[in-house]
Amino acid sequence: MFLTWKGDHSPRHVHVYRDMKIRSVMANNRRNEFSVVTRSGATYTYPYAKSDPRPSSDDRIAEVFVDKELGNEAFTFVLESGREGSVHIEQVLEYHEDPNYLAALLTYKLTVAAQQGVKGSGLSRRQIAKRLQTSVPQLYRLLDPTNTSKSMNQLVALLHILNRDVDVVVKRKDAASAPGPAPPWRIGIHRRARFRTG
Repeated sequence: MFLTWKGDHSPRHVHVYRDMKIRSVMANNRRNEFSVVTRSGATYTYPYAKSDPRPSSDDRIAEVFVDKELGNEAFTFVLESGREGSVHIEQVLEYHEDPNYLAALLTYKLTVAAQQGVKGSGLSRRQIAKRLQTSVPQLYRLLDPTNTSKSMNQLVALLHILNRDVDVVVKRKDAASAPGPAPPWRIGIHRRARFRTG
């Protein structure tokens, strides 16, 4: 199967960036965008056009705030009509094609493929760890999607043990392509065919 970027953003609640918090957010109606400041001091913008529901001249933003109920990892806005929506920091990072976020997303997708491979392998965690020449606790860390500091080499080795081949295609961005963020890579993960002889 190919794990590719589909749509304007990755599935919500993936949370490959657990430690990224929002410090403040403002609505700029003149430029039709939100201004987001993280706790590290980095500033990002996010266009109204990407928001759901979408603010308009007929339904302007009445309030916007960092949402504590979402762990300060998102901001929520309320329109004059009473409709409201939330934007997660990962959507903002993805819109800006933040390189650290894209690297974490690549690790996340490989991890999900490894989890699926483990389920269908028929092998125990101990057997897999032994073949990988590592400990069972380390295997669990490799399979933890929230652990973004894991070794890419070990992930690829794990997928090989699980009878999966990994193809990473790096592509140059095409300025004439459809608008919207997309990572400069595509991952192909294929189950190796087993051939019998005799």
